[in-house]
Amino acid sequence: MTPLSESDSSAPDAAERLVYLDNAASTAVRPEALDVMLPLFAEDFANPSAHHAGGRRAAEALDGARDTVAEVLGGLSEEIVFTSGGTESINAALKGVAFAQADAGAGRHVVTTEVEHHAVLHSSHYLERFGFEVELLPVDEYGRVTAGEVAEAIREDTVLVSVGYANNEVGTVQPIAAISEAVRARATELGRRIPIHTDAVQAASSLPLNVDLLGVDLLSLSGHKFGGPKGTGILYIRRGVPFLEQTSGGGQERQRRSGTENVPGVAGMATALRLAQAERDSFREQTSKLRDRLLEQILAACPDARLNGHPAERLPHNLHLCFPGVEGESLVEALDARGIECSAGAACTSATWEPSHVLLAMNVPLELAIGSLRMTLSPQHTEADVDYVASELPAAVRHLRETAVPTI
Repeated sequence: MTPLSESDSSAPDAAERLVYLDNAASTAVRPEALDVMLPLFAEDFANPSAHHAGGRRAAEALDGARDTVAEVLGGLSEEIVFTSGGTESINAALKGVAFAQADAGAGRHVVTTEVEHHAVLHSSHYLERFGFEVELLPVDEYGRVTAGEVAEAIREDTVLVSVGYANNEVGTVQPIAAISEAVRARATELGRRIPIHTDAVQAASSLPLNVDLLGVDLLSLSGHKFGGPKGTGILYIRRGVPFLEQTSGGGQERQRRSGTENVPGVAGMATALRLAQAERDSFREQTSKLRDRLLEQILAACPDARLNGHPAERLPHNLHLCFPGVEGESLVEALDARGIECSAGAACTSATWEPSHVLLAMNVPLELAIGSLRMTLSPQHTEADVDYVASELPAAVRHLRETAVPTI
């Protein structure tokens, strides 16, 4: 890895300007969410399971948050489970349904794709240790899978299908509604029910989440991806879907996820989710314009850069590029020195960086995959922010190429 040289006079002091372009990793807590949370920390702080006035007030806040989430998703309040985040929601969905189905004798075959978040892939590996067979479907060069390919993979012993709504790295959006319809048609042919799960963690700010329109039985969300606090998540479980709880104890969340609920967190998350979905059209309009402006300028200065993900069916605020002859981590460090904060891939894996499994599944050559950069915008960015990044990024790429140590 080639760090930014101290002698690189083109790099300004990071304190001069800060442009945060890592909203896929985490977003700032919305002030509206914070306003809801603060009284629940200091005033109505009692345990919502307690049988006294303070407990009842906390329980009312919890019930209100559940009703808000249910309304946004188009489901029932009893179908909403609060968790500690997207990772737990995904783990609970896959393991909870798979083990419940296996216990009922339905089978041990699970279908997912090669480009899922590691929470899905690692949960799948976990299931394999207990005798499940997990089929990882390949994707095209844009990271997409077709409804027909998913349906074709379903067998008589398939117990669960999990396909992510929007990819956390390259931003490609999957045709979830069509996939759900195809899975249901195939399940009808087999005379059985096959639950469909989607990881919607990256989708809340810009895509519709109505579970009936999407046709899904389970849906996972993470609060800090859409203006809620960290440590909060949502798992939607359609009524009647077989589910075996993965956390046992006091029986909270209708016996599906024990543990004292994070009342301030879920209240803030519910508020943030309601606002994110209400504003998703404006979010799309604002961020897509900024993204396209940034992409145009970068490609003009770096014509050999490669755009990853689907050119149209993608998250509006996601820009994922590969730069030949540059290592992604080095580029992130160089941009950080210029006051530009972004990512070389998924934040969850950056501590043990390696070429993206998503890019490799899309058949991006290894020498390009190691030079990947993810930038994710927000409506708070300005054209001046974008223009600053567009001027500094090519300079950083040039510097890294000029100072790269030749390989033998």
